[in-house]
Amino acid sequence: MDRAGLAAFLRGRRERITPADVGLPAGPRRRTPGLRREEVAQLAFISTEYYTRLEQARGPHPSREVLSGLVRALRLSDAERDHLHQLADVPRGLPPGPPREVRTSILELLRRLPLSAAFVTSAAQEVLAWNDLAAALMADFSAAPRRDRNLLRQAFLIRDEHGRRLYGVSDADEFEHASVSRFRTVLARYPGDPELTALLAELLDGSARFATLWAAEEVQAEPVLRKTFHHPLVGPVTVNCDALDIADLDQHLVIYTADTGSSSEEALRLLSVLGTQRMDVPI
Repeated sequence: MDRAGLAAFLRGRRERITPADVGLPAGPRRRTPGLRREEVAQLAFISTEYYTRLEQARGPHPSREVLSGLVRALRLSDAERDHLHQLADVPRGLPPGPPREVRTSILELLRRLPLSAAFVTSAAQEVLAWNDLAAALMADFSAAPRRDRNLLRQAFLIRDEHGRRLYGVSDADEFEHASVSRFRTVLARYPGDPELTALLAELLDGSARFATLWAAEEVQAEPVLRKTFHHPLVGPVTVNCDALDIADLDQHLVIYTADTGSSSEEALRLLSVLGTQRMDVPI
């Protein structure tokens, strides 16, 4: 544990935060830049004496819970949080469940891909963010409750009035194998997450197909790099599929692109104009 480094880091981060940043009144006699030590301690749910000892490089080895409180109180970025754990010599560990917050730069990237259908999924295969073309090609995600944006539920539990599944896509069977394999590894990473446990129970109870694949104990599946969507307005749309890891958030950015000059590229152009007119396909 680097006590001197930890003390300097905490002091520097405390001094850069204003009371307004955390919803506290400035007060008429505030001489110290940033927050007072007792204010940080209050926000972190630790004693003022304990925090003062940390800033004076004479504190005890902080626990992971104490560090989490300091991250929250000092509004640390992801990089600063990791640095805090390194200074304290405390392995960060995984969060209790898959992160759902999408980084602002990724949201901006989605917006800047007008001729590519792109979306972000969590480790639990929940669609977290998407651009307009992804909504037009697949479904209007914004019109669905959060639980129905999960691709596992789409693959195994949700059908339209015609019995169709998963956006009428050509690789539905391959996707089922791959998604079950990924879900198994995710459950191992987040064993205490109640949402994942509930989703597993729902899938096992509601889908014989899922139960069969789950019993097979597969942990790997070959990726599908090309697929065809059977869209009710523009017909078949064949796209290349690339999934990029957002490793620090345990998320994936999925991008669908059509070959240049193909009829599918023209179909995507048309969909970008038509928008989310896909009324007879379930989200």
